[in-house]
Amino acid sequence: MRVRFLGKATQGGGSPTLYDTDETMNDEEIYLLQGWKITDPEILAQFDFPDHEIIMAVPKRLMKHLPKDNPYGTAEG
Repeated sequence: MRVRFLGKATQGGGSPTLYDTDETMNDEEIYLLQGWKITDPEILAQFDFPDHEIIMAVPKRLMKHLPKDNPYGTAEG
């Protein structure tokens, strides 16, 4: 998998970060997100998701790094 940095919400290590990839999952192009893991049981109880998925929080301002020319963001170039 090729990973391309798109942007961070803050500076320094451990910051929520957005990456593009050349990978697909379930026949869909994907982004990778580094964010804050949600562990609060009250929040998690509101969701029904399989064991292989997680709920993650990232700042909305991180989305400014999504490619404007291609909303599906291929990793080419």
